[in-house]
Amino acid sequence: MTADKQPTTTTKQPAAEGATRKAWVPKSPVEVVLEQIGKQEKRVAALQKELDQEKILLVKLAKAKAALEA
Repeated sequence: MTADKQPTTTTKQPAAEGATRKAWVPKSPVEVVLEQIGKQEKRVAALQKELDQEKILLVKLAKAKAALEA
């Protein structure tokens, strides 16, 4: 027994009447690099925050371990 699959069609809805898209403005290599640096700084900050939380958890677990071994 196999279920009949109905074809899935995606319909693109037209843009709003009279709406125009912004013109694409190429970025200079300097702007691209600065944008990449900003994104990397955000990633590092997020990872640092997560690492700090993990360190706090590790300290708590180490204290629990010391209490259990005593």
